[in-house]
Amino acid sequence: MLRPFKADLHIHTCLSPCTELDMSPNGILTAAKKKEINIIGICDHNSSENSLAVMNAARKMNINVFPGMEVTSSEEVHVLALFDEINNALKLQEHVYENLPGENDEEAFGMQVIVNEKEEVLGTNNKLLIGATTIPLEKIIRTIHSLNGIAIASHIDRESFSIIAQLGFIPDNLELDALEISPSITREEAKKKYSDNYPLTCSSDAHYPDDIGKAFTSFLLEDGTVDEVRKALKNEGGRKLIQ
Repeated sequence: MLRPFKADLHIHTCLSPCTELDMSPNGILTAAKKKEINIIGICDHNSSENSLAVMNAARKMNINVFPGMEVTSSEEVHVLALFDEINNALKLQEHVYENLPGENDEEAFGMQVIVNEKEEVLGTNNKLLIGATTIPLEKIIRTIHSLNGIAIASHIDRESFSIIAQLGFIPDNLELDALEISPSITREEAKKKYSDNYPLTCSSDAHYPDDIGKAFTSFLLEDGTVDEVRKALKNEGGRKLIQ
């Protein structure tokens, strides 16, 4: 039976250097529960190392967690990668790590903290997660799809690290599943300004607990999975975007 799901598909944890330690698994899930969010996407910069911790912590909270990441292409375009299976997210992570130069400077960019579902700190990531990979955008999207994930261009209306800001347009050869907009623009405005060729999602891009759920997308789905969201983005089998 199809039913509505409220999804915030772009949330960072304390692994992203631009967040704080309160973006822990339980901090994120408590905030999502308060906002009545059914689906969250864990999308740290160029890494999925905290995804499993959030998935494990969510087992008793009736929240579906999509493991993923926000990958930065060689063109400095941000793209969300979302999966049903943690193994596929980690396979993408391995590919990203192989093509991510540089080391993190904690004083300049912040700590990159790896945790478990019990809020215990397991260590820090020393890679330059805030940086750009050497992988072209088109190849990133192909790799995401080869791992059965969905690829969404991040915050296309922003003036930095969006596909519009970096390229000036959306190339016809890109097989994006959707475009993400921020709460500062409506879907109608985005369609007129950018493109009417892709479905539009809206997410919080939360870096702080209070931001979670400030922007969301509602789907009509049979279950809270990436595969169901993919069908909704294609308007298949009655699945659809409803807000």
